[in-house]
Amino acid sequence: MPPDGTFAALAAYVLKLPPRLGRVRLVAVDGPSGAGKTSFALRLAKELDAPVVHTDDLLDGWDDQFTFWTRLEELVLGPLRRGSTATYRRYLWHRGVFGGNPVSVAPGPVVLLEGVSTARREIRPELSLAVFVTAPSDLRLARALARDGDDSVAFRAYLERWRAAEDRHFAEDETAAAADLIVDGAATAGDDRFARYEP
Repeated sequence: MPPDGTFAALAAYVLKLPPRLGRVRLVAVDGPSGAGKTSFALRLAKELDAPVVHTDDLLDGWDDQFTFWTRLEELVLGPLRRGSTATYRRYLWHRGVFGGNPVSVAPGPVVLLEGVSTARREIRPELSLAVFVTAPSDLRLARALARDGDDSVAFRAYLERWRAAEDRHFAEDETAAAADLIVDGAATAGDDRFARYEP
């Protein structure tokens, strides 16, 4: 059972877990949009001095919400599993193409994978730790709108479709039930702490 409380304690726990993706301890930080996945992943990664792969960087637009996995496997998971450096280019959402400088991820002791569906059933046997971050629906919506700075009718339509699809995915995949740790993304526990979700 992962420890309560501090990111330092959780990082120490992760480093004691066996690697399952080749020699890499793969930590998935999953959960619905706006729950706080990115903040949690970045804070844990800082404690571990580990890279974070954000799956939003690998999606080919809004319609690739769950079908990006082949790209993730070919560019990131496959190389890391073989002990090689993963390399990919981020999706440039404002331009609708992949581009910019290549991102390289070395097969270090720990790699974090952050985004919707990162703890999906097909990768679970190779995860050292699966984290599910959750928060109330209205808070998640407000965060998503604030983060993307777009309150247009078109954006809201995309976002509502996205949220409905992720709800269906999590129900079918039983992601939260399979997680090793469920985090309350609405809690303010401080920079060095996290809060478990207590339903």
